[in-house]
Amino acid sequence: MAVSNAGGPYQLRPEDRGGTPIGRRVVLGMLGLGALGIAFGDKAQARIERLLRPLTQNDPTGLTSFVPTAGRFRIYSVVGHLPKRSDGEYRLTVDGLVDRPLELSLDDLRSRPQTDLVRDFQCVVGWRVADVPWRGIKVSKLLDEAGVQPSATHLRIASFDGVYTESLTIDQARRDDVLVALEMQGGPVTREHGGPVRLYVAPMYGYKSLKWMERIEVVNELDPGYWEERGYDVDAWIGKSNGRDDEPV
Repeated sequence: MAVSNAGGPYQLRPEDRGGTPIGRRVVLGMLGLGALGIAFGDKAQARIERLLRPLTQNDPTGLTSFVPTAGRFRIYSVVGHLPKRSDGEYRLTVDGLVDRPLELSLDDLRSRPQTDLVRDFQCVVGWRVADVPWRGIKVSKLLDEAGVQPSATHLRIASFDGVYTESLTIDQARRDDVLVALEMQGGPVTREHGGPVRLYVAPMYGYKSLKWMERIEVVNELDPGYWEERGYDVDAWIGKSNGRDDEPV
């Protein structure tokens, strides 16, 4: 099942279109239970997960990727596979309207001062993983190191999947809760979660937290990201896209 890096509309790959047929009532029932979990929170989602477990074990259909459950990430990719870059191969480029372009290896990134956060991860389609530990470098620190030029207004951020991009204003990127994340959940960011390095934008919906991060390009105009070009909010503050979650602080 392929979706956005963190929560966009579902898109079936050709290889997902086969599999075992299932009844329409089962489909609608499972999706309805998922919606109840979204509406009533983590406790309801935990009960739903227990209820669905007999149906979802050894699920050949991929249907359960539609159903938000308590405390679990949904693993999404817009390219239909999980991109891979070894620790030794990995490089993060910071360039564009900067005085000192950077090309940083994973060791370079690890050698810089790290910031720890514990924040929720909220997907725009409704599921949430609470109190996730994150560790990484503030984007603001890398921008300072590179020397942002006065004409700069935005960042264009790219994934090494070759397709996914995101955008932030310079002011948004300089928040203390916006990280180049090297660790999450107490260990290195895994390939499934967008490792070895991903973006984490705490006050915005998950599609802003780009996986498989490769480049931060400093630019002088907005260049909408992958899902923004498809109708998603450019400023994806939690609460303003679905009218249900808390406003950002």
